[in-house]
Order: sequence, then structure tokens, then C-alpha cells
Amino acid sequence: QVRLVESGGGLVQAGGSLRLSCAASGTVASVNAMNWYRQAPGKQRELVATIRSGSSTSYSGSVKGRFTIARDNAKNTVYLQMNSLKPEDTAVYYCNADLIYYDGSGHRRQGDYWGQGTQVTVSS
Repeated sequence: QVRLVESGGGLVQAGGSLRLSCAASGTVASVNAMNWYRQAPGKQRELVATIRSGSSTSYSGSVKGRFTIARDNAKNTVYLQMNSLKPEDTAVYYCNADLIYYDGSGHRRQGDYWGQGTQVTVSS
């Protein structure tokens, strides 16, 4: 019923930029907080950035000042603009959304959804 689909990953040299997108589709009524996480090989998944329904944002210390999270409520889409990329930013990036959706009976439900992940590789 609800899917999060990510795009925009790839290979970039250190110092370069990438923009990730994540769109929520299906029977979505509204989206609350949206987050970007990342997981590097052999490491735990970590929270990178959050944007709340009122558009307030927060960032992990390792990306603050280099990454910017934004959202387009009309498109149920969240973006992550990543600048000044470093090799240590290499990871699979996942979007996550807390949202309200309509179930098969037309009732509003709350759910927590994840995207499939997109690989970001930064070469030195």
C-alpha cells in the first residue's frame, strides 16, 4: 500500500556533491518526520538527518554544515543534498518516514516505512 523509493546514489570523488531523493507513494494521507540513515560496511546504521512536519531539521555532527535535508510536502518527497563529500561518507543510505496512510478499508493508520537503500561511494 505504501512504498518509499529512493534515487540519486552513485560514485563521486571526494569534495563532490550528490542529491538523494525519496518519494512516498501509495495511499499516503500525510507524512510526519522524514529521516535519512546510512550504514557503512561493518558498522551500525546511523541517523544522518531529520526533517519534521513543521520543517525543522537536525543533523548528525559528522555531516552538519555539509548536508542539507529538505522536503516537498506536495510530492511526499524528501531530499538530501550532500556537499563536500568525504570517503567516510561511503555507505548505503536509507530514507525512513513516519506517516499516515489509508488502509484497505479506508481507515487512517500510522506507519513507519523504509526505503530500499541507495549506495553512495566517495573515492579519495
